[in-house]
Amino acid sequence: MTFPHNYTELNKASFNDSNMKFPSKITCLIILILLSKPFKVASQNGASNDTSRIGLIRAAREIMTKAVTCALITLDEKGRARIRAMDPFLPENDFTVWFGTNPKSRKVNQIKNDPRVTLYYLDSSESGYVMIHGVAQLVDDPSEKKVRWKDEWTAFYPNKSESYLLIKVSPNWMEVVSYSHGILGDTITWQPPTVLFDKK
Repeated sequence: MTFPHNYTELNKASFNDSNMKFPSKITCLIILILLSKPFKVASQNGASNDTSRIGLIRAAREIMTKAVTCALITLDEKGRARIRAMDPFLPENDFTVWFGTNPKSRKVNQIKNDPRVTLYYLDSSESGYVMIHGVAQLVDDPSEKKVRWKDEWTAFYPNKSESYLLIKVSPNWMEVVSYSHGILGDTITWQPPTVLFDKK
């Protein structure tokens, strides 16, 4: 089969040849179906495209709750980013996040020198994420350590009073991307929706 070389021949082939009328309609129908698929996918899983503050917070809390771990990023003495996987406690109502750690670990000294940190939670089911930029604080209060403890950590911290330290991260701002909630970045800059928090 040869294809027409210009628009005029295409029109003649499409509309003057009676044998082409039916296939042409089928082709148009298939194209319409294919074009509509991305919109159907985007609306699955109850995606509401809610980029309001409430919608962003709801989506962020869902991602953070489902995530088993998150990345804690600190800055070393030369300003280089240092990253490690952490086992966080669930975020509080104001999105404060707590961690447990070894007081002799490098991250402790890095936080002492520069408390600015970043948390990164990856959506395990999709390519979404939550990124929190905030300020870290080292907490060695026995009452806080008693409340914020996981029994499975006993092997890592045999002496809770001396070998266990808390890190409290207070959020300044948060970025959220969630395909299941219809929350996406800007189509040109890819800048994700942002939530600002009151600084304490």
